[in-house]
Amino acid sequence: MSASSTAFAADDDAQAASVKRGAYIATASDCSACHTTPGGKPFAGGLAIATPVGTIYSTNITPSATAGIGQYTEKQFARAVRAGVRADGANLYPAMPYTSYNVLTDADIHDLYAYFQHGVSPVDTVPKRRALPFPMNIRRSMMAWNLLFLGSSDDEADATQSPEWNRGKYLVDGAAHCSTCHTPRGFLMQELSGHYLGGAQVGPWFAPNITSDTISGIGSWSKDELVRYLATGSLPGKAQAAGSMGEAVEHSFSQLKQLDISAIATYIKTVAPLHDASDDQSRFGYGKPFSQLASLRGANPIRSDTDAQARGAVLFYGNCASCHQAFGQGSKDAYYPSLFHNSATGAVNHNNLIATILNGVERTTPKGQAFMPGFGGKANDINALTDSQVATLASYVIDNYGRASTPVTPADVAQVRAGGPASSLLLLARIGIAIGAILGLAIVLLLVVWRRRATAG
Repeated sequence: MSASSTAFAADDDAQAASVKRGAYIATASDCSACHTTPGGKPFAGGLAIATPVGTIYSTNITPSATAGIGQYTEKQFARAVRAGVRADGANLYPAMPYTSYNVLTDADIHDLYAYFQHGVSPVDTVPKRRALPFPMNIRRSMMAWNLLFLGSSDDEADATQSPEWNRGKYLVDGAAHCSTCHTPRGFLMQELSGHYLGGAQVGPWFAPNITSDTISGIGSWSKDELVRYLATGSLPGKAQAAGSMGEAVEHSFSQLKQLDISAIATYIKTVAPLHDASDDQSRFGYGKPFSQLASLRGANPIRSDTDAQARGAVLFYGNCASCHQAFGQGSKDAYYPSLFHNSATGAVNHNNLIATILNGVERTTPKGQAFMPGFGGKANDINALTDSQVATLASYVIDNYGRASTPVTPADVAQVRAGGPASSLLLLARIGIAIGAILGLAIVLLLVVWRRRATAG
């Protein structure tokens, strides 16, 4: 073999190794969850992402020269991933978690670029686009947002901590972008760093407190339990992943090396605790076995049209008990989880229970598949539960198996069904622009009047 052919072979081997590393980083970053539609081609975009200010559709990030990022240079790619600026200079919205990817190393960015340019098949289809409502559709406004909230890309290792801890922090704060979902956001949709991983609403789902607080967070979990949850999405007697966390388990965490999952768990276990004053007991400990089945039978059945508890029981035994069992204890193998000692029923925020009833659960991991049908149905589905029925069912489950508190209302269900709570930022921005326009017009009119009087004088 000639020297030149040997060099080419070495280059090919180096590129192949870089592509392989990049594929792993893309998995750790969960890129497919947003950029691949169910049943669609990998990374071709088009997924509708509900945000508090409107729906955003993910972009095509395949190496297509016409529809994707095939013409991006590595420098342009790095700027998009780390700073949220496209090759054409337009700003991305922080629904793309570039505020977390900002800490990715040059080496990881290089490998990620190699993967998307050489390891992904191009798809020459431009996904559906829909602009956010005015004034959120003004992308240049993100320039000011980035100046305020993008932060530094510095992520130096902490010499006082172990290499495993530092690796875990790098993954949690970078590729895995845990803070994007689990840290609450302020008025301008910025992450509130003082409430790091303290829990936040993400579309219809609520990403709970995952700090080390033993009551409000997951401080009561052992490291092995956290590793198991990340790898499988299931921790019997405590929690199961659904919604965006279910996707993260299926497409990302369950595919990671055991060493990296362990590193993530090591770091998460040390995150400063955040306690909610309303919590006097862990959300994993509420509820107990309960059955009202006997009262629905016999000589004196309860009439479901007059008794709210009975209506809930009828809905429960007609839709839930066949899997979760008559006492809510779940199946013996925990495939169908217990409804008591369950984070979805024990949390003060009811949205995850509502979203689970409406949307169901479906995730596939190397450890197996989890499935629950959704009862929200689609338009004109006569078998779907109404908002009122879901509210009655959810209230029944919470009252009897979880943290009995405020009842679920049809309005709560409608909000979750619509994609989660909307932000007042949109309305206030429009009001601000309107007031500004009125003031500007008033100033112009005053100047005209003043000039006319001055001229007349």
